Amino acid sequence: MKTESKLEKILESGQLAVTSEAGPPRGAEPEVIRKKGEMLKAYVDCCNVTDNQTAMVRVCSLASCIILKQMGLSPILQMTARDRNRLAIQADILGAYAFGINTMLCLTGDHQSFGDHPTAANVFDLDSIQMIQGVNKIRQEGTFMGGAKMTLAPKMFIGAAANPFADPFELRVMRLAKKIAAGVDFIQTQCIFNMDKFGKWMQMICDEGLDQKVHILAGITPMKGLGMARYMKNKVPGMDVPDEVINRLKGVPKEKQADEGITMAVEQIQQLKEMKGVHGFHIMAIEWEEKVPEIVERAGLLPRPKVD
Repeated sequence: MKTESKLEKILESGQLAVTSEAGPPRGAEPEVIRKKGEMLKAYVDCCNVTDNQTAMVRVCSLASCIILKQMGLSPILQMTARDRNRLAIQADILGAYAFGINTMLCLTGDHQSFGDHPTAANVFDLDSIQMIQGVNKIRQEGTFMGGAKMTLAPKMFIGAAANPFADPFELRVMRLAKKIAAGVDFIQTQCIFNMDKFGKWMQMICDEGLDQKVHILAGITPMKGLGMARYMKNKVPGMDVPDEVINRLKGVPKEKQADEGITMAVEQIQQLKEMKGVHGFHIMAIEWEEKVPEIVERAGLLPRPKVD
């Protein structure tokens, strides 16, 4: 089903898409969102806004998306099932669409025990796959998840996340197939550092013909230095950072490690451009958004396509 999403138009045209993300602030500061939007505006097609990432309270994704939309960006509304039941999910989708926000990412969400309110009650009325099914039902049938007719149904372009590196590896493609069957349109992957393993995952996807059914955006995160690489390798669940990444950064003087991290990200993009089934890139420069323009430019991803 065609939507009005800028991301869909670019992907359907066969061009490589570029998305990034803006993490909202921990206080009621709209200028933080505006500053990040200005950094990214000319360099990405769409910008995700995270939803209380790592279960830490921040300005809500919907309000931040509205700010970016008013600036002329195309925001992607991230929505976690952790904090909302299906009433709240549908209300936020209607509210987003009323402001012209037509692209979203459906996530289950990090458990609240990892965040700054570990005793908060979770919701998890739906998981990410059930949320995809529900949003797809809304746009296909024009009905609420409960079955009642809507006066105007939002035609959302539906995204989800995928982690090619989580165990058991053999089931990763099966879980992706379930999301495709539920109605997902595009996938943004976890940060990729183990290129060999990602290549195997993509080969399995192509062998099953799933690359013809969903658009996959490869997740790129530049390393700020050796400390960040070691932390992501040893402390972040589901992350796969090979020793060669650690050793490469270790072989560079500390003051040059950030530059080396940017170079590594650019090299990854150049390799992934040639990989069958990769339809674009999701650049997650965590609280380092000012480096996204450099990565996009050096990777040869400019100018970004214009779509009506």
